Amino acid sequence: MGALGALKCDVVAAGAAAALALAACGEGGSPGDLFVVERSGTVPGAKLTLRIADDGGAYCNGGDRVELTSEQLLEARELRRALDGDKREEEVPGLAERGLRLPPARGGLPSVFRFRVRSEEGTIAFADNSKAPSDALPRLVKLTRDVAREQCGLAR
Repeated sequence: MGALGALKCDVVAAGAAAALALAACGEGGSPGDLFVVERSGTVPGAKLTLRIADDGGAYCNGGDRVELTSEQLLEARELRRALDGDKREEEVPGLAERGLRLPPARGGLPSVFRFRVRSEEGTIAFADNSKAPSDALPRLVKLTRDVAREQCGLAR
């Protein structure tokens, strides 16, 4: 084989390697985030940034990926629909689309945690004792606490 033939083989091999590398990566790049929760509060260990991805991964405080349970991932996807609205029902805007901002409730138990949640459609903010317009906010608080404790090994 001459020099030209060897060069053609090198080019074909490089092209095949590139095609294999792209195929291994999958389409669309990395999975999208369902939402990001930023939690703060008045107790030790309250500070948390929790990013939940659509492929079942979660990231606590910028750390390594941890795996959600199937139930947690399903709950996170349902919560995203509550945040962003159900695209099948366009007349029902999600909480983030409305830019929901809820102050802590007055009287009763004081607020311990504050939450800021970013999703594709916007951001919401609320306290752990805010008067919630739906069951989505208490469910979001529970999911955040469960993932922080179970998968991320945090105290709260």
